[in-house]
Amino acid sequence: MLIPFSVGRILDISTKGSIDDVDIFGLSLNQFFIALGGVLTLGAMTSFGRIILLRIIGERVVARLRSQLYRRTYVQDAEFFDANRVGDLISRLGSDSVIVGKSITSNLSDGLRAIFSGGAGFAIMIWTSAKLTGILLLMFPPIAVGAFFYGRAIRNVSRAIQQNLGTLTKIAEERLGNIKTSQAFVGEVQEIGRYNRQVRKIFALGRKESYIAATFFSSTGWAGNMTLLAMLVVGGNLVRSGAMSLGDLTSFMMYTAFAGSSLFGLSGFYSELMKGVGAASRLFELQDRKPTIHQTVGVPVKSAQGNIRFSNVHFAYPTRPAVNIFNGLDFTIASGSNVCVVGPSGGGKSTVASLLLRFYNPTSGSITINGVDISTMNVKSLRRRIGVVSQEPVLFSGTIAENIAYGKPHASRAEIISAARRANCTFISDLPDGLETQVGARGSQLSGGQKQRIAIARALLKDPDILILDEATSALDAESETLVNEALAKLLGGNNTTISIAHRLSTIKRSDQIIVLNKDGMVAEIGSYVQLAADKGSAFSKLMEWQMSGGEIPVKRPSTEATSHITEFEEIEEDLARDEDLERFVEEGEEANREKSAQSTEDKPGRP
Repeated sequence: MLIPFSVGRILDISTKGSIDDVDIFGLSLNQFFIALGGVLTLGAMTSFGRIILLRIIGERVVARLRSQLYRRTYVQDAEFFDANRVGDLISRLGSDSVIVGKSITSNLSDGLRAIFSGGAGFAIMIWTSAKLTGILLLMFPPIAVGAFFYGRAIRNVSRAIQQNLGTLTKIAEERLGNIKTSQAFVGEVQEIGRYNRQVRKIFALGRKESYIAATFFSSTGWAGNMTLLAMLVVGGNLVRSGAMSLGDLTSFMMYTAFAGSSLFGLSGFYSELMKGVGAASRLFELQDRKPTIHQTVGVPVKSAQGNIRFSNVHFAYPTRPAVNIFNGLDFTIASGSNVCVVGPSGGGKSTVASLLLRFYNPTSGSITINGVDISTMNVKSLRRRIGVVSQEPVLFSGTIAENIAYGKPHASRAEIISAARRANCTFISDLPDGLETQVGARGSQLSGGQKQRIAIARALLKDPDILILDEATSALDAESETLVNEALAKLLGGNNTTISIAHRLSTIKRSDQIIVLNKDGMVAEIGSYVQLAADKGSAFSKLMEWQMSGGEIPVKRPSTEATSHITEFEEIEEDLARDEDLERFVEEGEEANREKSAQSTEDKPGRP
């Protein structure tokens, strides 16, 4: 703020004649220049410190924001992840956090600096010439109105851009994560086109933002220039009439430039602030969401041994509330038993495991372990007592040892090796780095069978009270499957309970009890393999017959000539008919069981 004032004073002194006896603030001209240089140097040093401080604060804010958001995301329930794609969440953690961090640090600093410098400039301008300042103030009302509408438009466009960036990240994450499948089906052109269409949407929004910004800033710039022109005309007349010196007019015009710069700085500050508000709204949605299943609330679980009881359980996935998966599911699993859950595709077999792990809560009914409702249990401590091997083994980037010890990070080397041996991970000894071999992203460096055995070793290392095997041996060859099943039988022959969700006959035969689910979300029948297989009319026998025949019903086929006219629509109808045949077969088995039960009741002698 000293520069305009100094220029004005020097200009007035220069126009008055000799400058030898000049006195500015009690200093000679040379002393004044030296002092002014010192002040400017101090200002530069202060600016240096301000920038460094704000950059560090900004990075710290972004780091903390990302950390908090990631923690909030990781404790959300399965319902949240069913409704939100991973790519969009990554976008929120990445670009949205940066925008918000910038908005509340460096942008806020620039805005405050513009407010203080602009305020000081206007105060000096009023002191210099109230008349010229009044002319300048005429431009504020239209600029303020324009800034309001501009900020609202920028906020909406910015939010739309961030949402579409999230969609773009989601597309890239999903497609690149399944690149081999896409290439196998020659889908490169299709996927590139899908990505480019989303890029064009973002470009269109960016272009819209550019038009809005160009309209606002060019309009305010034109208004500012017209105001300067008016002040030059009025100021020139004041100088000519002697009401104002040339130095004061020069200082006033320079202060006007400072004030105009501050005004444009405030416009930029408001623009970036609205962008931050748009991005922050997406972050606050995540920050403020409370999971329906709290992981740290409830009674700690020291042991999950005991009978497992599903009592009149009804359930529908939150994202599909109209589709009931279970309608009064009732069964009991004895402690320490090896139980197999079978049923038609989509019958809810894997949902049994999801409910037991409390990824979801039943719509109604209860699930108890040793008589205690799991809805009252601490979720984290419950899951520590349950081991899971899913149908699609999931490995994380890192070494084989790190993946095996994922559920027990402080496991000793001997424990890791023991679990690997019991899961028949003999292939590890053939690898150059052994347990320190990097598995790659999602285990991409290993075969399907190798990944499955590592997943089994990971579950075994936990020594869980309940072990859930969701088609856990589906990727193993016959020899490896036999060895792994023998190891599981030895390990879990005591107080541990094993729940297998399986289609393979070898897995089903080894179970102590089979729970057969029907398409209506209820239990069709329960019994051992020998009992259910002996009854050729049972739902289990019909289901096994269907699976062993490859899903084909022996029917008389017409000749090739007779089928030459079959259309695609008729083929679809034929597929639907086959599905109906499966449902009919299962229903026939259930009906036979009901008739047998009724007959058995009639044959019993009446009580005296």
